[in-house]
Order: sequence, then structure tokens, then C-alpha cells
Amino acid sequence: MEKTLLIIKPDGIQKRLIGEILRRVEAAGLAIKAMRMLQLDRRTAGRFYAVHKEKPFYHSLVEYMTSGPVVVAALEGINAVSRFRALIGATDPDKAEEGTIRRLFADSIERNVVHGSDSTENGCIETSFFFGTADLEMVESTE
Repeated sequence: MEKTLLIIKPDGIQKRLIGEILRRVEAAGLAIKAMRMLQLDRRTAGRFYAVHKEKPFYHSLVEYMTSGPVVVAALEGINAVSRFRALIGATDPDKAEEGTIRRLFADSIERNVVHGSDSTENGCIETSFFFGTADLEMVESTE
């Protein structure tokens, strides 16, 4: 079983897409292991996106991700990372496959509704960033 992180970004919240995105996640057979809504501060968003710190879009990304609430969710399933990436589509909605979340709901490459982990390793790192391994283990032990 793989873990992957879903973030419904501020534009997804503003467009009232939480339910629709979660419906699609569950319909794809991915389990929601933990979830919460929160407001990211600059420090937390900066730490999460530190891998992009030297890129020209880093500061606008942090500004955008702190501009409103987000929903973070730890997802789990067989091949969860690749299955979720296929569900959300390419980062650029104009290049995303028909029927994907970003193709249907995103406005631009910068305001693209959702984040999804890009590798199995990052799926573990990112879910732990928001939920910690103890939180996820507690959820698993209650099933």
C-alpha cells in the first residue's frame, strides 16, 4: 500500500470543490486515511515547498498557498501515487487529459486546484509533514 498527499488548494476551496474532489478520490478506490482543513502560514508553506526555493515561482506559490484555507488528506491504496496523479492530470490544465480534475476545474498552471505527491518517497514525506507517522499509524490501528 502506498501513501500520497492530496491538497485541495485555495482556489479549489473557493470554487466549492471539496466534495466533488473527495468523491472522485473515493470512486477511484483510494482510501482517505486522515484529513483536515487548515490555513497555512508562510513559514509552513515555505517549509513544505522548500524544494522549489530557488525557482522563480517559489514566492508566488507560497503567497498563493497562504491566501486561503486548504484541505490536506493522506490517501492510501495500491499504486496510490500513480493512480492519484492520473486522476488529477498534468500540472498545466491545458495539457491535462480530458476528464481529470485539473482539466475540468483548474484555471492555470499556477491555480490548478490540487496538489498530489509526485513519487512514492514524497508521498511518505508529505503525508508525514502534515499528519506525522504516529497519526497515520493510529488511524491504521483502529481499522
